Amino acid sequence: MGVFLLISSSILLFTIIFFTARKLFEKEDIYFVAYENISVSGLEVGSKVKYLGISVGTIRDIIIDPDNVASVIVELSLKHATPIKEDAQGDITSLGITGLKTIEIRGGSNEAAFLEPGSYIQPGSSITEEITGKAEIIAEKAEKVLNNLQTFTEPENLNKITELAETITILAQQANATIVKIDTVISENRYDIRHTVSSFKDITDRLDQSSIMLLATIDRIQQTVESDTLDQILGNVRDVSVALKEADVNALIENVTTVASQTQELLKKVDSDLDQSSQDFSESIRLLKMTLENLLETSRKINDNPSILIRGLNQKDIPDEDLKD
Repeated sequence: MGVFLLISSSILLFTIIFFTARKLFEKEDIYFVAYENISVSGLEVGSKVKYLGISVGTIRDIIIDPDNVASVIVELSLKHATPIKEDAQGDITSLGITGLKTIEIRGGSNEAAFLEPGSYIQPGSSITEEITGKAEIIAEKAEKVLNNLQTFTEPENLNKITELAETITILAQQANATIVKIDTVISENRYDIRHTVSSFKDITDRLDQSSIMLLATIDRIQQTVESDTLDQILGNVRDVSVALKEADVNALIENVTTVASQTQELLKKVDSDLDQSSQDFSESIRLLKMTLENLLETSRKINDNPSILIRGLNQKDIPDEDLKD
């Protein structure tokens, strides 16, 4: 029994010494976080410190800064070689629904330098403060809403609102009647409206075509102006002007006068020939007319008395009394 108690006591003592020595001889890095005008309610000594959700140490001590009573300094004991950057922040977060708080280190960029042990980590935000701030904002907004509601429910404002509602109702009725009238007018003149719209569409199409043709004409004019044709025409006009300037204008005028006189004589002769031909043609027409009249008269008489043809064949030299008549 004594041996058993001795062995058990030795194992227990060894275990206590082992873990205590391990804790005592384990190297730690000390950092500080100073929170000013931020409540640290819920933080306790020995609470865990996390880095992006990973436990990296504990809270070693919480004190009030003697030089600034509005600041609370939290001492952190972190594992050796924990990579704390200069731009990292220590936020106060909640542990579930227990009300206990912890510090979680967040942020830090790869470009920033490492923060030396014994330095101060930048303070972050507190969930309690954020909730409190939001609650204050919500309370202010609720107060404004209640004040506006109270102003809204005053008798004078209610009367104005009632009058406004009645006015809006009247306007709605008038608008409804106007819409009905417009609908009636449109229904009665639907054909005319469609015809007008169709005509307007035709006119628009024609205007589009005219615009297209006008643009094409302008393009052609532009091409003509920019081409060598206009330069050639101007050159020809210039050559003609030079030729006229160098030519004997007086001789040219005399030649033109001679040609005009000869042309006039020729025209007189042609006119005389035409007059003579016209007279001969008129005489021929007159004789032809007389011949046709005689033939018509003869045809009429033969039609009245066909026996004339028979008697004329048998008694050729005997005068026909009917023909004399």
